[in-house]
Amino acid sequence: MGTDRDGTETDEVGVATTRKTFALLEALKDEEGLTIAEFTQRTGLPKSTVYRHLQTLTDLGYVIERDGDYYVGFRFVELGEQARSRRVGYTAAKRAVFELGQETDERAVFIVEEDDEAVYVHRYGSLSNTMIGHRRPLHSMASGKIILAEWDDAAVTRYVDDVGLEAITSNTITDPDELFDELEGIRERGYAVNNQEHMDGLRGVAVPVYTPDDEFLGSLAVFGPTSRFTDEYVHDDLPTRLRDKAGEIRVTLAYG
Repeated sequence: MGTDRDGTETDEVGVATTRKTFALLEALKDEEGLTIAEFTQRTGLPKSTVYRHLQTLTDLGYVIERDGDYYVGFRFVELGEQARSRRVGYTAAKRAVFELGQETDERAVFIVEEDDEAVYVHRYGSLSNTMIGHRRPLHSMASGKIILAEWDDAAVTRYVDDVGLEAITSNTITDPDELFDELEGIRERGYAVNNQEHMDGLRGVAVPVYTPDDEFLGSLAVFGPTSRFTDEYVHDDLPTRLRDKAGEIRVTLAYG
C-alpha cells in the first residue's frame, strides 16, 4: 500500500486496525464469551476481520478461546493491577476501602478522575455497577462531586461545556448554577452527598483523600439504600468515619 512522504496513509490504516481491535474488546467486556458470529453481529465487522483480530489477541494472551467462544484473558488483569498501583496512594486506599466496608457493612469505594470521568479503583461489595475500572459521570456521584470541588471554576465550566450535565435520575444536578452552589457547599463542609442522583433508592457520602504534601489523590465513599442512609447517618456518622480513613491513608503515605 502506498503512502505519502509523512506516512499519513499508513498511520490512518494503523489507527483503523487498532479501533477494530478495541471494538472487539469492548463487545467482549460485559459478556460471558462470544462466538465469531456474535462478534460480527455486535460490531458489524466481517467474519474474516473478526477472526484475524481475535487470533492475534489470542496469540498474545489477551483473549482466550474455549470451544468456539472467546473470553477476556487474564493478561488484562496484569495491566489493570499496574494501573491500580501506579501511585503508592492507590495501594494505600485499598485497605481503607476494605475496612470501611467491613465496619459499615455497606458498599465502599475509592474513585479517581480520568478523562473527565469517575473511575472505580477499589471497591468493597458486589454491586455490578461498581466493577473496577468502570466509568461514571462526575456530576452524578458523591465521589465525582468531591473531584469537581477540587477544581477551580474555569475547570468546572469546561467540564459542563464539554461533557454536559446529563440527567441520570430525576435528582441529578443538571443546572450549572446549582452545580456551582453544590460544589461550594462541599468545599465548606468537607464532604459530598449523593441523594439518589445516580441511582434511584441509593444515597452516598464521599470525602477527599490527600497525600502528605496536600496533593489530591482521589475520593473515598460509602453508599447504600435510602432506608439505611438516614439524614443523621449521612451527615453525622459517615463523614466522620470517612475522614478518619482518609487521614489514615495520609499517615500511611507519610510514615509507611
